[in-house]
Amino acid sequence: MTDKITRRGALGAAAGLAAFAAGGAKASAAPAALNIVDVGGAFALVKPALESFVAAHPELVSHVAYNQAPSPELPGKLKAQMDAGRLDIDFVLGGLDIVSSGNTQKLWEPLAAHAAQLPKPEDVYLPGALAMQKLASGGAMCMVYYPSGPLIEYAPERVKKVPASAAELLDFAKANPNKFIYARPANSGPGRTFLMGLPYILGDAAPKDPVKGWDKTWAYLAELGKYVEYYPTGTGPTMKELGEGTRDMIATTTGWDINPRALGIVPKSAAVGRINGFHWVSDAQYMMIPKGVAAAKMPTLIALMNWVLQPAQQAVTYDKGYFYPGPAVKGVPLSMAPKSSQDVIAEYGRPFYDQWIAGAPIETPLDNDSMVTAFDLWDKKIGAAKGK
Repeated sequence: MTDKITRRGALGAAAGLAAFAAGGAKASAAPAALNIVDVGGAFALVKPALESFVAAHPELVSHVAYNQAPSPELPGKLKAQMDAGRLDIDFVLGGLDIVSSGNTQKLWEPLAAHAAQLPKPEDVYLPGALAMQKLASGGAMCMVYYPSGPLIEYAPERVKKVPASAAELLDFAKANPNKFIYARPANSGPGRTFLMGLPYILGDAAPKDPVKGWDKTWAYLAELGKYVEYYPTGTGPTMKELGEGTRDMIATTTGWDINPRALGIVPKSAAVGRINGFHWVSDAQYMMIPKGVAAAKMPTLIALMNWVLQPAQQAVTYDKGYFYPGPAVKGVPLSMAPKSSQDVIAEYGRPFYDQWIAGAPIETPLDNDSMVTAFDLWDKKIGAAKGK
């Protein structure tokens, strides 16, 4: 497969990042023990970069505890620790949901105070990642990014006429009851992008307003739901059922297309399509520093952010297609990725994804409040009768 996205230029700030990561954290009197918490599954993408920072800088880090937590639970835990003056979480990785809830509760260290030690977003990020960075409102740094979806994935041996429009997808569902499925949007990336992408496909009045601007979307999903057996609580069951032959077509994203086929959950032969009028709805993962972290640790944590954004570390985020493509910064072609990642993408990737990414608009997801509202409306209007 050819190198990823030719519009990626050289990362002009690379030398500055390396210099800061190597020498800008000397304010720490002794190597720091860090507790890093992941609430969005980002360890799969960036843990090698975190571990390489520790290995490269023993003078900065003595030990790292890697922990995971449910996103909805972390803000309350952080707030309780902060109020008690016993903060023991130093670094948080997660999606826009945790970024937004933390911003609302003022849990994150304002990164504007450290702007001189961090890369300038306009200089380093890809356009889509830059748009996602702006949604962070100064409380986080985007570290991985992908256009996401919505795409449809299907078994070509069972689906002979692939839907090319929203109307044809509905016709397919009517003619093949229970053979199309998507997961509950609140618990599924593909379900979420399917929900947020439909307003663009259907030409709804206000794609960012699920209350007043989604009349066509809600009507379409209600009609489509007549032919959907149930809505799984996560994406995994949709992949398993496609692989087993229970379903013929599901909602997917670039990463959910590539990774389950590489893992053998979905047959390698599964194909993907997109609907006329398609817009990408992007997704990202971020790095955050809780407010109140010990001052002696701050230079090390800022250096860690810089490290993760260096091209050599970003190249690791191609992974096994989990968040395809993955890198948030410019100048990181697939040829820089580890051979294991290159081999997976060569065998299970889609060469046309480059063209699709370059050739369709890339939209940011709903802001946190609107997303919560959209999920609640979907649960009540669409999912209530069929959730499992």
